[in-house]
Amino acid sequence: MKPRPFAPSLPSWATWWQRPFPDANTLLLHGRQPALIDSGFVGHAEETEAWARAHAGGIGLVVNTHWHSDHVGGNALLQARGAGIAAGRPEAEAITRRDPGCCAAEYLDQPVAPYTVDLPLDDGQTLRLGDTDWEAVRTPGHTPGHLALWQPEERLLVVGDALSDYDVGWVNLALDGPTAAGTALASLKRMADLGPRVILPSHGPAPADPGAAFAAALRRAQRLVDDPGGAVWYGARRVFAFALMIRGGIPAGEVEPYLHARAWLTDAARLLGRTPETLAAELVTAMLGSGAVVLRDGRLHAAAEHTPVPAEALRVPFPRAWPSATEPR
Repeated sequence: MKPRPFAPSLPSWATWWQRPFPDANTLLLHGRQPALIDSGFVGHAEETEAWARAHAGGIGLVVNTHWHSDHVGGNALLQARGAGIAAGRPEAEAITRRDPGCCAAEYLDQPVAPYTVDLPLDDGQTLRLGDTDWEAVRTPGHTPGHLALWQPEERLLVVGDALSDYDVGWVNLALDGPTAAGTALASLKRMADLGPRVILPSHGPAPADPGAAFAAALRRAQRLVDDPGGAVWYGARRVFAFALMIRGGIPAGEVEPYLHARAWLTDAARLLGRTPETLAAELVTAMLGSGAVVLRDGRLHAAAEHTPVPAEALRVPFPRAWPSATEPR
């Protein structure tokens, strides 16, 4: 008989939604002004909003751990229906400026509907979520503006993509520089020092043993520091698998041309001393060989559990074409 997954012990004012890819897990904080930490993928924004409304009646604030597409995809819809958006200051300011690189959306070919940030968050800033006070903790590495959220009385720690029970977040050495892995490792050490009772990651189940989860994550992150080439490969595998998930697979004959056109693949090839064409072929072969990718009905699919995305949901503009943040919503 399959064992039941571990269920974290949460206070009555917190509801956690563990979601399969391409959505990040979501935490709902009940109270006079209900708050949501992370809002999932754009293809499931209506589902996210309906779930929040069913559980809380409405959302006053969405807090993003970081700006990747699986964490901010419901922002636009929730904001249109009255929610404010909070995010770490570096990412908040870039969103306000409408930098073309926002959310790494165009770079990763991961659509994000346009939104604005109402509340930039600094390290150590206290914010009221529901009826409880939380602390924003800067934890750069996976992205430069990555945040964890800490509730000291209950010792709850929302860790975003910094770690999960099975892995650590990938780091982008091409965009964020060769020290990104070391930065991620330092952020893990900072979070471990908080001594949380419960860790709530963005993907997968909550770890049953927070101390053991941090010990394993620190070992994995150290490997990214020690082996930059391995870190690049790790990121390429994660981004490619996500691309397959959100597109319902890609026809086998179109996969390598699709990869050749991707900026992230070109950067990975440069860091690994390969041509994009060589790396694309190696990536497909390696992921088919490991079982991370499967060939079915003439299309390559990601093997990991994931929820289908309607194709029309991907038709949103990249940030360079977003309307100005000062235009009325």
